Amino acid sequence: MKAILENISKHVILTPQEQELFLSKTEIHHYKAKTILLNSGAICKHSYFVNSGILRSFNINDNIVEHVLTFACEGWWIGDMYSLLSQKPGNLFIEVLEDAEVVLLSKENQEILYREIPKLERFFRILTENSLVANQERLMDNLSLTAEERFEKFCRKYPTLIQKVAQKQIASYLGVTPEFFSKMKSKMLRK
Repeated sequence: MKAILENISKHVILTPQEQELFLSKTEIHHYKAKTILLNSGAICKHSYFVNSGILRSFNINDNIVEHVLTFACEGWWIGDMYSLLSQKPGNLFIEVLEDAEVVLLSKENQEILYREIPKLERFFRILTENSLVANQERLMDNLSLTAEERFEKFCRKYPTLIQKVAQKQIASYLGVTPEFFSKMKSKMLRK
C-alpha cells in the first residue's frame, strides 16, 4: 500500500490517521492476465490503482475493431471516468494485460473519503484535471501529428510497454492498423 500513499503524497499530505482511514476504504486484488475488470455496458463502480502489472481501457466498435484508450502501468490510476462519475453504463472495457496487483476504491467509499478527508477531493480533482489535459493533448496529437510522431511520443510516455504489450494494441492506441504499424516500426528501426 506504500505505492498508493506515495501517489497521493505527490499532491496532498495525509496524516497517519488519514492514511489509515484511506487504506481501510480500499481493497487489494490480484488478477491474472486477460481478466476483464469492467465490461462495456456496465456501470463503473471503482477507480483502479495499479500496484503492479499493466491494464488497458478500450472499446469495441460496431465493426468489432478494438480502440485502445489508455494503458495503466505501475503507479497509474484507471477507470471509465464517464461511467464512474455519472453512474451510468459506460462504453469501455478494462482488461488486465499482465498479471497485476490492483487497489480498488469504490465510488461509494470515495464519496465517504471526500467527506472525512476533504483534501482527498483536491487529490482526485488534480487527477481528473491531469486526465483531461492528457486526453486533450492526445486528441490534438491524433489530429496534427503523423503516426511516426505519435509512436515516438508513445515510446517516451510508456518506455517499458514497447516490449510488454502486443503490437496490435499499440497500433490501436496510435490509431493505425497492425499492418501499417509493423511497416512503420521496421522503417523507423532502419533509420
